Formats: sequence, C-alpha cells, structure tokens
Amino acid sequence: MSLESALDEYPKELRLRDGLAVQARPLEPDDHAAFHRFFIALPPPELLYIKHRVTEPDVVRTWCESIDLGRNLPLLAWNGETIVGVCTLHQNLGGWKRHIGRVSVHVHPQFRGRGLAQALVGEIVDIARACSLEKLEAEFIGTQDGAMKVFGLIGFSELTRLPAYVKDMQAITHDYVLMGLDLLTDDEFAGMG
Repeated sequence: MSLESALDEYPKELRLRDGLAVQARPLEPDDHAAFHRFFIALPPPELLYIKHRVTEPDVVRTWCESIDLGRNLPLLAWNGETIVGVCTLHQNLGGWKRHIGRVSVHVHPQFRGRGLAQALVGEIVDIARACSLEKLEAEFIGTQDGAMKVFGLIGFSELTRLPAYVKDMQAITHDYVLMGLDLLTDDEFAGMG
C-alpha cells in the first residue's frame, strides 16, 4: 500500500462516541481561513505548546499554499464548515529517521471528550502503516497529561522524559516527553484479526 492509496479513502466519515459524525480529509489549499479560525479557537495556554505562530494568518496560509502531504499530512475533521480537529503526520523522506513518523493532534475545545483525538490519531496510524513507517513518535510538554493519556490508549508508551528541557513560547521551562509506538507491518496487522 502507499500514501496515495491510503488517501483514496478520504473524505471519510468518523463517528464519535456520542454519535456525532465528522468528515475527515487531508488539508487542501482553500482551507486556510477555516484552518486559521480553528487555531484561534484553541485556548491561549495551549498555543504556547505549538511550535509555530498559528495565530498569524500568513503562517497558516503558507502551509496551505505549499502542501506536501508526503512530508506533512494534516488530516482535518470537519463539522459542517468548521474544522473541529487536526492530526498531522510528519515524515522525514530521507536520513536516519526516514522510518519514523511524528504525530501531533489538536481538538477544538467544544468537541473534546468525544473521542475525536483518538479517532484522528487512529486514522494517522493507519496512514503511517500504509506508508511503510515502522515507528511513530509524539512529543509533549510534561503537563499535557490528557493528551498523553489519549496516546497511551492507542498504544504509545513513554520513551523518555527530560526534566526542564524545553521552553514554551513565553520562555517558561517544561519537561519534555517523547512517546512512541512500534507499527506492525501490513502482514503482521492482517494476522491479528
């Protein structure tokens, strides 16, 4: 399987725990305004943990104008015309980490507690497997207990914790936590059924 064939499944309906259905699909060039509104809706303390200045429209517009789904694949969850979640698969196409993908996820505050983050990460795990990645990793600030719990439910485990290692956008020091997941190959995954 390949990235292209995995993406043929989208747009795709995801049904959440409370029965709400959202549509999931990769980022498209015309999504910049809705994508920016999504980031503006996140609570300000959470924005401190994002590595980019996503509240600046030009940052988001640049992402939408230079989409490379092979390197960065933002999978958006839509409720009507509103983006309610995003889970991104980051890949290195060469080098010593080419077999490892990195995952990040954010959910609109009004859509939390419904299993959306878990559903989106599950979709990204399937896409990563289709891309023949062998491992996934996710980075956290030590205080992001809820996010780490969601990843733990999917099978990620803590690989390392470095005390007072990173600084947020206000230069406040936090623990750095790296979680990881070993991916089964398609043959191994098929044999589990």
